[in-house]
Amino acid sequence: MNKIYYILFLIMILCVACEFKLKPNEEDELSKRVEVQRYDRLEGRYLTTGDFSALQQMNTVYPMETRTLVEDVLQLGEVNDPEINSKFLNFYQDTTLQALITEAETQYISMDDINKDLSEAFGKLESRMSKLSVPVIYAQIGALNQSIIVGEKSVGISLDKYLGEDYPLYKKYYSESQRKTMERDYIVPDCLSFYLLSQFPMSNYDSRPQLEKDIHMGKVMWIVNKTLEKCFFKTPYVRMVDRYMKKHHDKTYTQLLESEDYSVFK
Repeated sequence: MNKIYYILFLIMILCVACEFKLKPNEEDELSKRVEVQRYDRLEGRYLTTGDFSALQQMNTVYPMETRTLVEDVLQLGEVNDPEINSKFLNFYQDTTLQALITEAETQYISMDDINKDLSEAFGKLESRMSKLSVPVIYAQIGALNQSIIVGEKSVGISLDKYLGEDYPLYKKYYSESQRKTMERDYIVPDCLSFYLLSQFPMSNYDSRPQLEKDIHMGKVMWIVNKTLEKCFFKTPYVRMVDRYMKKHHDKTYTQLLESEDYSVFK
């Protein structure tokens, strides 16, 4: 009997030892995981119920996101304005905006699929572009303004712009071609595209010929297509970049985006 207890004791020790050996790898995997911060849930709570505790959390946990939404996206005024909370709440009392909030929160109860795709995509980009850092990504409801909002180290997703091409309200304001990209599947490619553009902007953008601007966007779209292994973007400029890169396999993504010689694509 004593031998049996001794063997069981050894097995327990080995199991614990194995667990400790696995922890660094587990922590490493968790550190690489991208997870969308659910700012939209606090926002929705405040705007539909007037829950002041939700507003307090928006201002304390997500001060930058709140400032960006109020001042830059909605342009309601400055966040330190004593009346700004009332302006913010009243702005969203419109029945159309209330319906948007409800629909967005219903469709995006879970964003696990998006978290997984973002994690894999940024993992691939980091392996190809060592200087690229992963931003903080959060969700919001932006009253049909910009789809993606890029800050210094953050990317905001306006869920109200990704409710599906058949969402009734979209048919009033958007063309068929626009609605095709207002799908859940386009959240990840749009995040990557706008973030890469922010990290690799064109110098002297305003004075550049339109063709060069289109090619630069084509470079970004080509990289996103390759990273996601799916042709989300199919413009003539993406095809120009694809032909060029097939002839220059040694060219890195960073070199491609940093190069300002657009004559090679003509």
